[in-house]
Amino acid sequence: MVKQHQRDYGSIIIGGHDDGNEVMTSVEAAEYLKMHVKTVCRLAKEKKIPAKKVGSEWRFLRSVLDRWLAQEEVTSSVE
Repeated sequence: MVKQHQRDYGSIIIGGHDDGNEVMTSVEAAEYLKMHVKTVCRLAKEKKIPAKKVGSEWRFLRSVLDRWLAQEEVTSSVE
């Protein structure tokens, strides 16, 4: 009998069609944010933009970037 392990990964969608949970590369994130890819990577490295390092590459979730943009907009308008 094969023992199966079940893990709860919340609302992560792999291979699904929910664009909000789309995983993007740094190039895709830069295009989405309308920024230069080097700027996106620098901000990720400085932990100023939410990202995860997978090997030597950065990965971004579209929904997390959307929340980050909304939060930055509110924060910058208060200052």
